[in-house]
Amino acid sequence: MRLAVNIDHIATIREARKSDEPDPVAAAAICELAGAQGITVHLRGDRRHIQDRDAEILARTVSTHLNVEMAASPEMVRVAQTVKPHQVTLVPERRDELTTEGGLDVLLHSSNIDKTIRQLLDAGIDVSIFVDPDLEQLRQCQKLRVPKVEINTGKFAEAFARRVSWSAELEKVTTAAKAARKMGLGVLAGHGLNYRNIDSIAALTDIEELNIGHSIVARAALVGLERAVREMVSLMKRI
Repeated sequence: MRLAVNIDHIATIREARKSDEPDPVAAAAICELAGAQGITVHLRGDRRHIQDRDAEILARTVSTHLNVEMAASPEMVRVAQTVKPHQVTLVPERRDELTTEGGLDVLLHSSNIDKTIRQLLDAGIDVSIFVDPDLEQLRQCQKLRVPKVEINTGKFAEAFARRVSWSAELEKVTTAAKAARKMGLGVLAGHGLNYRNIDSIAALTDIEELNIGHSIVARAALVGLERAVREMVSLMKRI
């Protein structure tokens, strides 16, 4: 199972002072040297952390795999067609949210998502959709012929933190991952994963890659980014 590190909050620190440091591009290089097999950033409509220039430079410098999360909007499609990251993950987005709050409703927005997928694939960009562990959503992803899905582990992470019914949420993720694999979809996962809850998710053999950001950057504030990434990679390999 691969680890892709989300470096959004490196840019969050920079944007807090509208400064030029810390540099997300330098952070990406450190993550890769520490064993990360991918870099993820979320280019939001309000540009609250990652900026277009960050994405452009990362597309040229990331040596593993650059995944750019973005809304399924014409503006973002144009950016992706220019930047050409290895992969785009389509996510829902609201200006007043602190972070992505749930999976993209593929059933509700099917027509627009279908158009976006085709435009990105035609540009030579791999595509994933961030979805809740819901079988109907996964079936619609299959119908839209998207190559990959990223299963939202947010509810599992919240339940694990509260120690309330987390095994039931883990089972939903497990079932969704198996179903997506049987449908021929590439299976990724992420949201809310950290050093305490990683074991259960890392043990799921149907998942190819985990996207983890906040926990690693938070740990990095105490022990440094290289060590924080190495610790997470070690935990994932231990399973």
